[in-house]
Amino acid sequence: MMAKKTGKDTISTGKKKTATARASFKEGKGEVRINSHPLEQWGSDYERGIIMEPLQIAQSYISNCDISVNVIGGGRMGQAVATRTAIARGIYKWSKNNEKLRQAFLEYDNKLLAGDSRLKEACKPGRSKARARRQKSYR
Repeated sequence: MMAKKTGKDTISTGKKKTATARASFKEGKGEVRINSHPLEQWGSDYERGIIMEPLQIAQSYISNCDISVNVIGGGRMGQAVATRTAIARGIYKWSKNNEKLRQAFLEYDNKLLAGDSRLKEACKPGRSKARARRQKSYR
């Protein structure tokens, strides 16, 4: 897992398609900020719900922890999933690799800690899309 601990701070990363999120955890009041904006002001309700999943599972572990996430690249949903993965990995490291928490994350969704490495299929030469071909006419 891509997370390192620096003193009392923990840094973790998450990726989805071309979106990359980097989360840093430090002692605080329990605030969550994404690209310097509070979580309540970021994205749609659905995207916020995706990001809140690891926070709801591990709320007892992060009551005294401020989370700051920088996310770049990709679309809104890719950024939300990358942020979710970065937060889940960071919470796991922040809790000093608690196996009970890890099991709770895996029971909820095994992509929380592992991430999703799938990418969009590349366009092929001479075609408009990855698999689309020109229609063939027999008449």
